[in-house]
Amino acid sequence: MATAKSKKSVSTEDKLRALYNLQLIDSRIDKIRTVRGELPYEVQDLEDETEGLATRLEKLEMERKSLETNISDKKNAITESKALIKKYKEQQNNVRNNREFESLNKELEYQDLEIKLSEKRIKESQAQIEAKDEVINATKDELEGRKKDLEIKKKELDEIVGETQKEEDTLLKKSDDAGKKIDERLLKAYKRIRNGSKNGLAVVPIDREASAGSYIKIPPQRQLDVAARQKIIVDEHSGRILVDKELAEEEQEKMEAMFKKINK
Repeated sequence: MATAKSKKSVSTEDKLRALYNLQLIDSRIDKIRTVRGELPYEVQDLEDETEGLATRLEKLEMERKSLETNISDKKNAITESKALIKKYKEQQNNVRNNREFESLNKELEYQDLEIKLSEKRIKESQAQIEAKDEVINATKDELEGRKKDLEIKKKELDEIVGETQKEEDTLLKKSDDAGKKIDERLLKAYKRIRNGSKNGLAVVPIDREASAGSYIKIPPQRQLDVAARQKIIVDEHSGRILVDKELAEEEQEKMEAMFKKINK
């Protein structure tokens, strides 16, 4: 019976060591990503802003092109009206009565009004083009500025990623391997606790009679139970899995050696 109990104790201790190893690896990955800080989000925001400005610029240039088309159409209309005026004036020279003359005169007046209206529309479109050009130029300047900012931020991010990507990829593989050594139920609990923690800590050592990062003291008997390593114990205040300080220091030493090896 003593042998069976000893075997069970070692099994639980192995689980605790595996959990704490996984925590150390995941915390290292968190640290690498923290070094990148807000850069990935800043790059994404700048990419979105650049894309938005490019879309806006394209729309403005299409609107400008439409105004130019309107001017061209109005100029063609003026040319047509002038041709009709010339035609109607020639016809007036050959009219047979006043009614025909007045009818042609009304047509001349109408075409004259059409010319004036087209000229007015041309001036309006030209004014709109001038205003549009100001907005287009301002948008182009803003877009160029954002592109330069994006280039700088991307370079910064690429440099940081280049320095840490190999380590992160290796650690992600180590994390996956470490997770496979933990039974599914326990691994799910670890991930749930970790996801609910602001600093990503799910497994912590007892430090100064409290859960690391907490100031609420753990009862002496509870501390003895943790040190015995015979069962998985969760801190009732922080909700984190507890390991004793000695076990934590042993595993930290092993992990630090592994981290140094990865970075060689």
